[in-house]
Amino acid sequence: MRGSIYSNQKCSVCNGSFLYYERKGGLFCPEHQDQRANSLFYVKFGREINKRFKTFESAERFLIGVRYEVDRNTFDPRDYKTKAPLGFKNLSEQWLILKKNEVKPSSYRSLRRFIFAAVDTWGNKNIKEIGYAEIEDFLYAQPVSDKTKSNIKSCLHSFWVWLRKRKIITIQQFPEFPEVKYRLGTRKIIDKETQQAIIEEVKKLSFDLNPKIWLGIKWLSTYISIRPGELVKMKEKDVNPRTGIFTVCHTKENREKYVPMLDADIKILDSLPIGLPDLSFFRHVQGVSGVAAGKPFGEKYFYKWWKKACDNLGIEGVDLYGGTRHSSVTALRKVCSPEQIKIGTMHSTNKAFDRYFQPGMDDALDVYKHTQDAPQVHHHSSAPKTAKLLKLKQ
Repeated sequence: MRGSIYSNQKCSVCNGSFLYYERKGGLFCPEHQDQRANSLFYVKFGREINKRFKTFESAERFLIGVRYEVDRNTFDPRDYKTKAPLGFKNLSEQWLILKKNEVKPSSYRSLRRFIFAAVDTWGNKNIKEIGYAEIEDFLYAQPVSDKTKSNIKSCLHSFWVWLRKRKIITIQQFPEFPEVKYRLGTRKIIDKETQQAIIEEVKKLSFDLNPKIWLGIKWLSTYISIRPGELVKMKEKDVNPRTGIFTVCHTKENREKYVPMLDADIKILDSLPIGLPDLSFFRHVQGVSGVAAGKPFGEKYFYKWWKKACDNLGIEGVDLYGGTRHSSVTALRKVCSPEQIKIGTMHSTNKAFDRYFQPGMDDALDVYKHTQDAPQVHHHSSAPKTAKLLKLKQ
C-alpha cells in the first residue's frame, strides 16, 4: 500500500483523468504529456485516508510522510480522521463521563476542572503528540499551588492509564510524567487539656440549642478514624446504639467503615430522640435563624462552633481537624503503640498514617536524652594526663 495523488481536474484536450508521475513531480495526462493538473488535488491511501490539498507540493509532502510512517511501522489511520478520534478533547470528555459514575461529586468537580484547563491548552490535539515536555509546560503554567499541580498531574496520569487500558495507545506511547514536588501544610495541634476545654466550651455554648453540635465535635476527638466530612453525612441508621457501631458510608477511600462505640456514647444516644432511618443524624432543630428544622448540618457547621469556642478561650490558629483528630492521635503516642494507633485511625496506607504519627520522634527523643549523659568536655587546665592533643601548624 503506497497510496497516490489524484486530481478532480480533467485534461483540457481529451477530458481524461490525470495520473501521478513521481519522477516528473506532477500529475499529467497519459495521452497529452503537455497537459498538467494545477488544482483540485487529493491523496488517497488505502481505504482510510482521502484528504484534499490546494497544491501539488503539499499533497506530495503529505504522501511522503504517510509512506515514511508505514515504513517505520508507526502508521495509524486514526491520526488522519476528520473527527479526530485521538483528539485530547474528544477522549477526555469520554473519560469524564465514566468518572462521573465512579467518584464522589466533589472529586468529579476537581477532575473536570483539571481536564478543562488542559483542554484550554491542548484543545483537540492528538494525544500521541502530547509528551513529557507538553505536560511539564502545562503543569508549571498553572497559577496554583504545588499540591494542586500534583493533583492535576495525578488526574492526567489516570486519564492516560485509561487510554492504555482501552488500547487507544500502546505502552510505548504512554508519556513520561514530570515529578511535582510539594510540601503539605501542617496543622497546629493542642494537648488533651486544651482540647477538652474547647469541647466543654462548645457544650456550654450549644447544648441547649442542639446537643448534637457538642456531640459531633466530641466524637471527632474520640473516634479518630472518622473525618469531619464523613461524620456530618451520617444518617440515623448509621448511628446504631443497639449494635454499638457507627457505619461510615461516605468515606474518602470509597469503602464502608465500621467504628465501635464507647459505652458512654451509647448511653448518650439512648437519651436522645430517635429519628427516621434516612434522616440526617446531624440536622438542625427549630429555633436556628435562617435554617429550616430537619436540614442537615453543612460541612463547616462544626468548625463554626469550634471556632466560636476557641475565640471565647483566647485560643488562636487551631482548626477543627487539627484540634480534634490530629491532637488526639498525637496524645495517644504516650499510651499506645504505633500499630494500635493505626488500627484506631483505620488508615489504609503508611504514608497517610505517618503524617499523623510522625514515626521516629520517640527514637529521636531517646537520642536527645542520651546527650545529657554524654561525658563532659574537659578544659585544658583539668584535662586527663592521658589526653592527646593535636597540634596544628601555623
